Amino acid sequence: MKSKEKVKVLKVPLLGELIMSRSRTIIGVVLGLIAGGILIALTGVNSFDAYASMLRGCFSSPQSFSNVLVRMSPLLLGGMGVALGIQAGVWNTGIEGYMYLGAIGAAVAGIPDLHLPIFLHIILVMAVAMLFAAAWGAIPGFLRAYMGVNEVTSTIMMNYIAIYFTTWVVTSVPAIAESGAFYPMSKIFQTSAQLPILMSGTSLHPGPLIGLAVCILFHFILKYTPFGFRTRMLGGNIHAAKYSGVDTKKQILMILILGAMIGGLSGAIEVSGLKRRVYMEFVTGVGYESVAVALLAGGNPIGVIASAFFFACLKVGGATMSIETGVSSSMNSIIIALCVLFVIGAGFKDGSKLKKEKKVIIAKAGMSLEQKEGE
Repeated sequence: MKSKEKVKVLKVPLLGELIMSRSRTIIGVVLGLIAGGILIALTGVNSFDAYASMLRGCFSSPQSFSNVLVRMSPLLLGGMGVALGIQAGVWNTGIEGYMYLGAIGAAVAGIPDLHLPIFLHIILVMAVAMLFAAAWGAIPGFLRAYMGVNEVTSTIMMNYIAIYFTTWVVTSVPAIAESGAFYPMSKIFQTSAQLPILMSGTSLHPGPLIGLAVCILFHFILKYTPFGFRTRMLGGNIHAAKYSGVDTKKQILMILILGAMIGGLSGAIEVSGLKRRVYMEFVTGVGYESVAVALLAGGNPIGVIASAFFFACLKVGGATMSIETGVSSSMNSIIIALCVLFVIGAGFKDGSKLKKEKKVIIAKAGMSLEQKEGE
């Protein structure tokens, strides 16, 4: 009887933690939208009209919805790269830099005429992009795992290096740079290296489908594989992971490199599917938006899908809202920030409550163990 009660007591907080995780995200988003509506109302615009125009901008036609999917593509992959780090207890804030290095790798493989079939050339472009990004991500990964350097500091600093390095490449490297261009850019990719357009009259490419596949794949990897178990153990308690035999340094390095590869893939898709060439500062801010996507999703790969879709709707619908109602185009960014802040705030409150519950449960479990030993 006692053992059954103990199992029941230990299962309750896990279920409660899952419910709280989902509910605080929904509550945080709703509060963020309400707060955004209040700010819109303060500008003299009807909040309901503003949000209605935002919805029209996203769903009024197949073309508008395809714009949502296109904007969703880099956020899916970028958010997944950050979410993977969150699962392991590390903050991989270098997605922006990985996207730039991935774009350079894509240009190296996509600009020359290699006389390859379309499918093979696209695969090569993505593979080289991920290799370039992996090499870039290995630097902060090694510094964090073996030197104890904070990964947030190193990845953010390296983002700026990646941005300026890309500018130099598309300006000064003869094999890649477009000579005489009015704006720093690379030469156009070979047709065989360009992702196809899925819907005529739009810019919809297979990027969103690739992003969805990557998120679903990592959901199963994290949940059902030894690598996923080690990752979640590392994120739960690094000391317990060490005690159980996990090589935490190697795992941290692998997590940061994998996140970099996902970011590099995102950059390759942007330049081969949407831009058709590499421009200077072609993804300004997308990497940092990916951090917000992962935060809103709580590091959950499936949650990243919903979060990226929500962010894409705000970005695309925000443009329509600005045109139709006169609300500042920056309002969508403000609403995103408010949603993330409310989600984090709700999580802090729930986290404190869960910690108290876990202390009580551990104490009860210890008491029952002592009683059993006494008998």
